[in-house]
Amino acid sequence: MEGFHPSMTSPFAYTFTLSGDNSVSNLTTATTSTFNTTWLNSRIWSKLPQRLIDRIIAFLPLPAFFRARCVCKRWYGLLFNNNFLELYLQVSPQRHWFIFFKNKTRKSYIYKNNNGGSGAGSSCEGYLFDPYEMSWYRISFALVPSGFSPASSSAGLLCWVSDEAGPKTMLLCNPILGSLTQLLPPTLRPRLFPSIGLTITPTCIDVTVAGDDMISPYAVKNLTSETFHIDGGGFYSIWGTTCSLPRLCSLESGRMVHAEGKFYCMNCSPFSVLAYDISSNTWIKIQAPMRRFLRSPSLVECEGKLLLVAAVEKSKLNVPKSLRVWSLQGCGTMWVESERMPQQLYVQFSELEAGNGFECVGNGEFIVIMIKGTEKALLFDISRKRWQWIPPCPYIATDGFELHGFAYEPRLATPVTGLLDQLAMPF
Repeated sequence: MEGFHPSMTSPFAYTFTLSGDNSVSNLTTATTSTFNTTWLNSRIWSKLPQRLIDRIIAFLPLPAFFRARCVCKRWYGLLFNNNFLELYLQVSPQRHWFIFFKNKTRKSYIYKNNNGGSGAGSSCEGYLFDPYEMSWYRISFALVPSGFSPASSSAGLLCWVSDEAGPKTMLLCNPILGSLTQLLPPTLRPRLFPSIGLTITPTCIDVTVAGDDMISPYAVKNLTSETFHIDGGGFYSIWGTTCSLPRLCSLESGRMVHAEGKFYCMNCSPFSVLAYDISSNTWIKIQAPMRRFLRSPSLVECEGKLLLVAAVEKSKLNVPKSLRVWSLQGCGTMWVESERMPQQLYVQFSELEAGNGFECVGNGEFIVIMIKGTEKALLFDISRKRWQWIPPCPYIATDGFELHGFAYEPRLATPVTGLLDQLAMPF
């Protein structure tokens, strides 16, 4: 049996609703009593093999898993049991969640709230959203030092990057466990607000940092990119400089998306898409659909495909304004429109958006569309072709903050991060 760790607490905030209706209470008690007598017979359930019990627990969604850990010391220690974590990685179904942070309106930095009077300085707070249950959870990043902001995510880890101009230091954090691993060493080139892409598989880690080189203020910026790679086969490339970005590009600093072996980011004036092929170490520029009529374009990855979400404001040919989704085809250069927001919903959406713009993030079969300057957001379920408004996050007051989000897959373990320990060891 693994050790009992009393200091480990559940990272989720739970709220339970109690009913004052006596009839409902009596019905619940009677039903529970019957259920306990019929199905929870200790002579049956106490004989279940422990391996089978562990397998059942491994299928639980994270909130239920952390509640189950309150049952006994053994279940509490499952989080530190290597055999259970190995089983969990094999059988636990993928859950496509999202994680959001408060972003101060019309500012370029992530807002960090002060822990008043705690003496611990400042810590960042995140908000997990479960699109299956339409529920919110609050989580703290107490171990992340000040001066870092979330930049990308993959395989249950969040990549935090240093805010200070210069060579960028990066941290990989598992918000469920509170673990923190530094990506050593910092980037080779000094940069300001580069675009950062992260992809993690069971056997390797790839990071790409592009643009915003800190060179002469009179020179053309966004010139170079560099990559970090390490894999289980023993091969590593520590911030190798890749080929230069395409000429006359002006990429928008911030988000990168990974799909089918490439990193993608938006290029503006006019809109296009920049793609970096990891295997061939090459950058190419892809023309965006209806590029001169797009507003607030966002790249998202859903079910392994690259999608572009944008509002269309075409004034000619009597084409109505709309919000559309395009899918990049296998040839890598052609876009096909796959979805369009219903016109009645778009009228409501555009009134709330009022020209302030919006931001999109995708994960699995879901796309979240967040209206800038508000707490309003839409969820689009691609598989069910269903649009619905997301309930407001109960942990955020309407005080001039908006949400900045990332795709997130909650995981109890990401073993590949152990490769990074090798880089910290002397050769």
